[in-house]
Amino acid sequence: MISLRNIVLLRGVQRLLDNASLTVNPGRHVGVIGRNGCGKSSLFQLLLGHVQLDAGDMSIPSGWRVAHMAQEVSSSDRTALEYVLDGDTELRRVQGEIALAEVQQDNNLLAHLYAELEILHGYDAEYRAEQLLHGLGFVQSQCDLPVNSFSGGWRIRLNLAQALIARSELLLLDEPTNHLDLDATLWLEQWLKSYPGTLLIISHDRDFLDNVVDEIVHIENALLNCYRGNYSAFEKLRAMRLSEQKADYDKQQRRIAEIEDFVRRFRAKATKARQAQSRLKELERMEQISLAHVDSPFHFNFRDSEKISSPLLVLRGADIGYSDIPLLRKVNINLQPGARIGLLGVNGAGKSTLIKALVGELPLLAGERVMGEHLAVGYFAQHQLDALDIHASALLHIQRLSPHATEQAIRNFLGGFDFHGDKALEPIEPFSGGEKARLALAMVVWQRPNLLLLDEPTNHLDLEMREALTEALLGYEGALVVISHDRHLLRNTVDEFWRVHDGRVEVFDGTLDDYHQISKLPVTAQPVVQGGQFAAVLSVSAVDKKVQRQQAAQARQQLAPLKKEIEKLEKAMAGQQLELDAIEARLADSGIYQPDMKGILQILLAEQVVLRKAHEDNESRWFQLQESLEQKEHEMTGDL
Repeated sequence: MISLRNIVLLRGVQRLLDNASLTVNPGRHVGVIGRNGCGKSSLFQLLLGHVQLDAGDMSIPSGWRVAHMAQEVSSSDRTALEYVLDGDTELRRVQGEIALAEVQQDNNLLAHLYAELEILHGYDAEYRAEQLLHGLGFVQSQCDLPVNSFSGGWRIRLNLAQALIARSELLLLDEPTNHLDLDATLWLEQWLKSYPGTLLIISHDRDFLDNVVDEIVHIENALLNCYRGNYSAFEKLRAMRLSEQKADYDKQQRRIAEIEDFVRRFRAKATKARQAQSRLKELERMEQISLAHVDSPFHFNFRDSEKISSPLLVLRGADIGYSDIPLLRKVNINLQPGARIGLLGVNGAGKSTLIKALVGELPLLAGERVMGEHLAVGYFAQHQLDALDIHASALLHIQRLSPHATEQAIRNFLGGFDFHGDKALEPIEPFSGGEKARLALAMVVWQRPNLLLLDEPTNHLDLEMREALTEALLGYEGALVVISHDRHLLRNTVDEFWRVHDGRVEVFDGTLDDYHQISKLPVTAQPVVQGGQFAAVLSVSAVDKKVQRQQAAQARQQLAPLKKEIEKLEKAMAGQQLELDAIEARLADSGIYQPDMKGILQILLAEQVVLRKAHEDNESRWFQLQESLEQKEHEMTGDL
């Protein structure tokens, strides 16, 4: 049992938790929610022992093993598969002891260690790790790639897989779905449902919480408020609590007014002075009940586009992909005003690629893209957060879009995204991911699009901002195409689904629940307890592992030219990285900054800039080719 008693947790001078208490019984699945900055992640750091209490007591059973999903992005030459297996520290310990015993030729010890390896399911450890990776969206060919070849979001997925394979009685997950697509989110949801230990999870995905947790801890006013049930139950219970609190507050305010009126009228009268003093003491003793702040800080809507065309955008016979290799073939799309479409499909199927083609960011390999006369596209993608000018303010970002708009009009607009006062004028460099995502979204909204293309718009957004976005989209009059793993947003904002799979884009005649059924992977790693120890073991697969590997080998042979180009880029990047490392080593030497070394320093800095740019270009090209390879492997091995 986890027990927190009257704890105080400070961050600088801010009291994140103040005299807060919480009890979590073994085996409970708990969702931890609250506004950004309220202390959710700090609570996890406390449970991990990375920060200390400022007051109060905390206890966790001494025998509990704690696994958590690291938020930092790792850089390693280890393969993805080996990196995930590193999460099973007990397995790695036994493997290390076996290697040492083999060198020492200690047969008695080896017999004991091999028996322990059997108990730990060590002989199928690689297979279990592969299935975790497949469930989280990796294809077979990526299992042997080095960790440092993946982007930040994919490395976070590796951290998640590493946490899931660990043996634990307590599992802490901080926003695990932020970098997942819908299919991987659905897979993770099923995995966590069967996790037998105690789970604490921070998430802003209400459907995910509804299906995974049986208890909610809401951090509010520096307290830990516990609600039994899932997120929907929490909403109902909290609404009742706030209603009662508001009634108590109103009742108290009426009593305060009566007391103050009595004191004002009779304080000076000798006959009533004692009674007046009594009323004043009552006022002092009265507990001040805070008015419930139920209103969201976010209020915005999509302003109607000034002009509109019908159709807005047409794709005819479009082949879409990279390097003359189509991911999608013969795509025909006619987007009319008012269309509301959600895109479904596994990772790598081409959903984001399709969005880029609709935007015009990715040229078609074949076919044509026809724009309506008054087409105004609003495009939100994750990379746009990186494209923000970190030295500019939120207000300046909007001013650059509309130089003639008044400052007050922009301030009023930004207030709806909770950028008030000086916050709208500050450089955005220290902004959180959620704040930057809000600004990127605000820039899209400001431009009055009549075609809105959203690629995972809810990443980094808290529950209140997600709800505000959902409400704004409900009132949006233009056409909408959205990719999202947030099922609440999809259910409430789109009228039809298109499925992207097997190189095609087709209307999906069904609901999200229907899609969930057809998208389930045939092989999954399920958590169970055996012999008192937690381990992720496999359910029976309908597809033999040997057959899968034969199919993968056949696919690799057919994709040899594409893989050869990828390998060439990897070698080039490795060489560039070595040169960069050498330059950075020289730049770390204080002697290079002496006056007589100025010329050499300038040459080194110039070479560093050129090499970094070349490395980034190669990396971008590598990711494009990797996406094409991934799609082809899906098609050939049946991973779809």
